Amino acid sequence: MALLSEAFVYLCAAVIAVPIANRLGLGSVLGYLIAGVVIGPVIGIVGSEAADVQHFAEFGVVMMLFLVGLELQPAMLWKMRQQLVGLGGLQVVGTALVFAAAGLAFGLHWQSALALGMILSLSSTAIVLQTLNEKGWLKTQGGQSSFSVLLTQDIAVIPMLALLPLLAISGHGGEGAADGHGESAGHGGEALAALPGWAQALVILAVIAAIILAGRHLLRPVFRFIAEARLREIFTATALLLVIGIALVMDFVGLSPALGTFLAGVVLSDSDYRHELESDIEPFKGLLLGLFFLTVGAGIDFDLLFGAPLSILGLALGLMAVKFLVLFLLAALFRLTGPDRWLFSLGLAQAGEFAFVLFGFASGSGVLEPSLIKTMTLVVAISMLLTPALFIFYEKIVAPRALAKADREPDVIDRRGRVVVAGMGRFGQIVSRLLLTSGYDVIILDHDPQTIENLRRIGIRTFYGDATRPDLLHGAGLDDADLFVAALDDRDKQTELVEHVAKTYPNVRILARARDRHHVYELENAGAHCAEREVFEGALALGRQALTELGYHPFRARTKAREFRHHDIAMLDDLRENFNDGGVDTSYIDAMRAHSETLFEIMQVDRGGDRPEGSERGWTPPPKGDATL
Repeated sequence: MALLSEAFVYLCAAVIAVPIANRLGLGSVLGYLIAGVVIGPVIGIVGSEAADVQHFAEFGVVMMLFLVGLELQPAMLWKMRQQLVGLGGLQVVGTALVFAAAGLAFGLHWQSALALGMILSLSSTAIVLQTLNEKGWLKTQGGQSSFSVLLTQDIAVIPMLALLPLLAISGHGGEGAADGHGESAGHGGEALAALPGWAQALVILAVIAAIILAGRHLLRPVFRFIAEARLREIFTATALLLVIGIALVMDFVGLSPALGTFLAGVVLSDSDYRHELESDIEPFKGLLLGLFFLTVGAGIDFDLLFGAPLSILGLALGLMAVKFLVLFLLAALFRLTGPDRWLFSLGLAQAGEFAFVLFGFASGSGVLEPSLIKTMTLVVAISMLLTPALFIFYEKIVAPRALAKADREPDVIDRRGRVVVAGMGRFGQIVSRLLLTSGYDVIILDHDPQTIENLRRIGIRTFYGDATRPDLLHGAGLDDADLFVAALDDRDKQTELVEHVAKTYPNVRILARARDRHHVYELENAGAHCAEREVFEGALALGRQALTELGYHPFRARTKAREFRHHDIAMLDDLRENFNDGGVDTSYIDAMRAHSETLFEIMQVDRGGDRPEGSERGWTPPPKGDATL
């Protein structure tokens, strides 16, 4: 019953705290840490058993590294080699050396200083990637650089796990070898202790080679055999058996279980069963990692914090300041500019969740003293707690100022054309190329310097400037133009632009890109003479191909698509009078339902006996024995 009571407490804390933390933008990792702090130091529901639970929960880290390995396909790693080895490698090595030097300055042994430097060089993958995804920053240059560094750090954990025991052997002993991870590692050392050093090395290399070869040639047919049974629970059991078995083998030879499972994940990364393995292991990994972070929070020594609050906060802020400076210099070296440089530097300035894992290994190996680990665990947790504030600081203060500073003056438009196109995204580029190759003079405006540079390289001259600015539109010669094409990505700005041009230049015909049917009506109300839905024709073409793949004759599929198109355009016209700027009402919904029922009836009519008209003769199969073929 005691075990069930403890499980109930941990699960309650997670279920309550993590959704609230996510809602507040703090992320799940911080939610677990805060929950652990509440049930541990604050109200004291859990106590000394948290350390024992943590040893069990550390297996979640082993599973996480297996999943990291599954994501790291060799081809992808080779493609990203410059970013991983260059930017990521310099970050890990440079930051580790800076912190190691600081450790030496504070009187640590060089082994302890190096171990501490390696641990603090890592950042929080969970917090940073989640925030970049939520804010839509992952596709920016700063976001992509951050991802490369985080990926390098995840890979660097493996050699760090292997190196920490070596530092302890040549350092000041393994006093903690009987605790935590050191206990499990010690079993492998005892098993091979009777062998000479060269034999131990050969055994270790043989085990690693066996894992790689088995993953390449043995595990795939095994998973194929299990999958043919079509029993999901057996496949899940096999996935768990694989992870636990490799962990036991690596433990037997005295190496980190995480190293073996990581290698197995990389080997299986291009397997047909990669996604199935991910979906089966992910829930166990998530629960165990959550439990691990809960125990870390529960084990934070608040007496230590309240005993020396200025020292602890000073160390946390100093850690973040040092990492920020190193990252900022690397960003400059790799030519990150403007807000990307700030996003990269601020986003990775904290210590990461792997620090808690590596502190456990360092404690078990005896490379770091327990008192130092307690202090640095608290410092790492505080740096992670401060990370959301850094992102808010970037979003609200740094990014707007950096963008304003980086913004340049609009280009001087030194020529005129019959057509002005605003926006060179995926939609505007097609329209512009069609007009240009047809021989028309087109003035093209865009606000993205990189897009302008890329277009100029292929011979399409584009002028820099914000098309929503009245002076730029006037400078583009809209007074004398015949046609204006509005193709901005932003829906609201697109509508405002159309409305301004319609009022200011009433003699210019306006064609506009629309997001959907409702946006078509909004643009028409704003003054557009024609609004085209951006994905309609492409989606219709793909739907026609889908019918062909399902067995329709190509002519019959084309007929179906043409009927659908005619009915949808008719519906677009009929629903216009039922649309209100504030949204849709009952009459709109009723009309929409009636049109949908009519369309269903039309599309269900069997037209298999139809024959192509004269204009469709290309769809008629050629006569048999045609000598021209």
